[in-house]
Amino acid sequence: MTKAIMLQGTGSDVGKTVLVAGLCRLFANRGVRVRPFKPQNMSNNAAVAEDGGEIGRAQWLQSLAARVPSSVHMNPVLLKPQSETGSQIIVQGKVWGQAKGRDYQALKPQLLGAVLQSFATMRAGTDLVIVEGAGSPAEINLRQGDIANMGFATRANVPVVLVGDIDRGGVIASLVGTHHILPDEDRRMIRGYLINKFRGDISLFGEGVDAIGGFTGWPCHGVVPWLKAASRLPAEDSVVLERLARGSDGALKIAVPVLPRIANFDDLDPLRAEPDVDLVFVRAGERMPADAGLVVLPGSKSTIGDLIDLRAQGWDQDIAAHARRGGRVIGICGGYQMLGQMVHDPLGIEGSVTEMPGLGLLEVETEMAPEKTVRNSLAFSREYNVPLSGYEIHLGETRGADCDRPSTMIDGRPDGALSGDGFIMGTYLHGLFTSDAYRAKLLASFGLTGERVDYRAGVEAALDEIAAELEAVLDPAWLDSLML
Repeated sequence: MTKAIMLQGTGSDVGKTVLVAGLCRLFANRGVRVRPFKPQNMSNNAAVAEDGGEIGRAQWLQSLAARVPSSVHMNPVLLKPQSETGSQIIVQGKVWGQAKGRDYQALKPQLLGAVLQSFATMRAGTDLVIVEGAGSPAEINLRQGDIANMGFATRANVPVVLVGDIDRGGVIASLVGTHHILPDEDRRMIRGYLINKFRGDISLFGEGVDAIGGFTGWPCHGVVPWLKAASRLPAEDSVVLERLARGSDGALKIAVPVLPRIANFDDLDPLRAEPDVDLVFVRAGERMPADAGLVVLPGSKSTIGDLIDLRAQGWDQDIAAHARRGGRVIGICGGYQMLGQMVHDPLGIEGSVTEMPGLGLLEVETEMAPEKTVRNSLAFSREYNVPLSGYEIHLGETRGADCDRPSTMIDGRPDGALSGDGFIMGTYLHGLFTSDAYRAKLLASFGLTGERVDYRAGVEAALDEIAAELEAVLDPAWLDSLML
């Protein structure tokens, strides 16, 4: 029978995603047929799975680590927070509905069947499934109807390993407290724990391991050091944005406004990896840097809502001044829609505001429509005459005079727009900067002609490095038990 193990955290952002990816690569390197699975994810960073439909970018990365095709069944429930309408609910890759937080709690039991069905699909024809929880099982106020943590584990009979983050402090209390607060049914599912993000001499935590064992009876399967290679992996969700470095004194400064509903901002990771690029994420209350050569408007889960916030920060004026100085602007997906003259939402898909002026930098207008475009795409840059590949996830259609100068061709169709002077560009293609050839041409247009990084090779190398570190520090008997 296919084995399965579930990593649950004592809290959010304890590093489960990276650990699951690292374990997937570790077992794939051993020749084990392994797949990732996350019953429920909440993120506006989505990917298009190879069998069609949306999943969290984290599960896409984990499938890459496992060296298997991505599937909508790896993340059967994806919640995408948007504006006042709450979160969009994606089930097995397709839009299922939307709900606010309190309403969603009542809906969860209806989704358990799809979760268990997808889990059975992932178990078929594989040796090991590594499951990632969400948040913490100690959130007992959310236990009824739970499908993300112990509700799933108990129903699917999947043993659990808890992950504690020592970097944030209080790891002993968080593990022992979780043991204490869980009901017996849930506590019985736990087979041990991992300590994550340890800095310094791991042997100094021996007494901590003894203390946790004394209170809980759980074995420690390993103390994982701070995994530096994790910084070279695509960012998972907006929590990461708060920790990203604010620049590296590179020759080209690229400014990115961090809007409340920012989506698919891992589009920017290849730029961040370039040594001569200073990628600056501009937070609320900060001004857009006047010395930026390029402004990138990333995707958004709520274009109109983020336009309102962009104006509230005064960034519309900063971007207009940047354009008047001859600065370049690139908008991707929702960012592309913002660059136009108007955004129309006559059906109120994104919320109660049904019309909003755009930034007026492109002669285009966008109208939202109920049907969502979701597909992986082969593309071509008309601007730089190089091949591209990526994906589309968007609502609405954009039309106007500047669309007569498409920036890209996607699957043979014209996409996006260029201003008459070529300084303002928009596209619906996510993954634009992942193309090494495109990135080289773009940076060369700013006078940066040095050797470019191979971004995809860097991600693969980071996964191998993480797998090797995990193999060195995790209990070998526990690892072997997952293959028997």
